[in-house]
Amino acid sequence: MKKLLVLGLLILGISALSYAQKPVIKFNKYVHDFGQIKEELGKVTYVFEFTNTGDADLVLNNVQASCGCTTPDWKQPPIAPGKKGVITVTYTTKGRPGPFNKTITIISNAEKAETLTIKGDVLVAEPK
Repeated sequence: MKKLLVLGLLILGISALSYAQKPVIKFNKYVHDFGQIKEELGKVTYVFEFTNTGDADLVLNNVQASCGCTTPDWKQPPIAPGKKGVITVTYTTKGRPGPFNKTITIISNAEKAETLTIKGDVLVAEPK
């Protein structure tokens, strides 16, 4: 009976330790302001850097922009604890003069979803 109790406590302890291991995604910057940019540029890009500060591999399951004018690029293998990764975000300026504020939602195996923001003001193209 004593051996069974010890075995049960050992299994419970190992289960608790493995459950406690979680990835944590920490971005260097959550908002990027492009400022005033010319419509003629066509596209502008910013690279968001992050670190897995947790103690388990981080897997990015989905990275989704709030509209079709913003394109995230995030294909990468799992990020080991302490390692870095990037999400490249491109905004299309052509045909979109005026201020913009777009969000990018990151779904991963971390405890909660994260949200990044890009913003700026696209200046109207000069007539040719």
